[in-house]
Amino acid sequence: MIRPLAPWRAGARAAALHALPALCLAGPLGGQEAAGPQPIPGGEALYRAACAACHGADGTGTTQALVGFDVPLPDFTDCSFASREPDADWIAVAHQGGPVRGFSRLMPAFGDALTVDELQSVMDYIRTFCGDDDWPRGELNLPRAQVTEKAYPEDELVFTTVFAVEGAGAWMNEFVYEKRFGARNQWEVAVPFGVRERATGEWTGGMGDIALGVKRALLHSLGSGTIFSAAGEIILPTGDEDDGFGAGTAIFEPFVALGQLLPADAFVQLQAGAEFPFDRERAEDEGFWRAVIGWTWTEGRWGRAWSPMLELLGARELSGGPGAQWDVLPQVQVTLSRRQHVMANIGVRVPLKQRDARQTELWIYLLWDWFDGGFFEGW
Repeated sequence: MIRPLAPWRAGARAAALHALPALCLAGPLGGQEAAGPQPIPGGEALYRAACAACHGADGTGTTQALVGFDVPLPDFTDCSFASREPDADWIAVAHQGGPVRGFSRLMPAFGDALTVDELQSVMDYIRTFCGDDDWPRGELNLPRAQVTEKAYPEDELVFTTVFAVEGAGAWMNEFVYEKRFGARNQWEVAVPFGVRERATGEWTGGMGDIALGVKRALLHSLGSGTIFSAAGEIILPTGDEDDGFGAGTAIFEPFVALGQLLPADAFVQLQAGAEFPFDRERAEDEGFWRAVIGWTWTEGRWGRAWSPMLELLGARELSGGPGAQWDVLPQVQVTLSRRQHVMANIGVRVPLKQRDARQTELWIYLLWDWFDGGFFEGW
């Protein structure tokens, strides 16, 4: 997923972008013309010639007195900062300048001084400053589907709203807050609420069952394009069971999630798990499986990112019951801000089986990757 460069802390994001590798280009790299095709210099050589004056030979940054401006420089050895975003976003700002991602014009464009291949070579060297391979790379942070949980640990706030487009009226919403901790971990809280139409025609509203969860990335490999995680949630009986806002019992939900990069900017995500209610007289044990296939493309080389996806959702009571439920949910995610940290997704969930008992629904979410800056920044 095309994403902006994240800071080592929220609120310092713009400062980090002013300090990308292209910021301190030396004259010899920007003003010479070669007689013919030349081999790309090594990343270390380019970094020392073009970047070390500002960022230091060790990547920790030099003092403001030496660089002549008061924008704080990032620490490339800080894995939490350096690992989160894919190379493409660092290179976009270095090549096109700060405004391409909604940052200050003080970060100029250096596309005429260094080629994309040269910038990639610099990035390959900068990646060596983080000596801890425990941190998953940002390239593995795939687009978020409507229902299927992704494997990457993230810092996000997501507001989802669901409308029933047939049958009894319903408008359900959910706030999800996700917070990453450590290299591989994330905790989250989900708070649902909404309104439903009763059989009498009257409408009632309320809060649903709040969920608390923890996720850990067990395996990740940029070389194979794979990330695999395990997670567990406790769903609390905070909703009114009689009005259809809750299950009436606490539920334990363990699951695993897999993300896989494919050629040509395509991807697959899988999730499988189960729900085990504490009171089996109120709810049944249930297994579920979910799959997403999608593809990301951008407007031009550095513009808005679009990710059309097709999601297949299945669930079945483990004791047997009426058979498996299958739904299909075509959707598209799009980045809204130039910084690409605010996104929207719209899709339609259509039941494939048991259509007489279940409704077609319109799903919409608004996502804010809050680690990447304020909601109103970077537009």
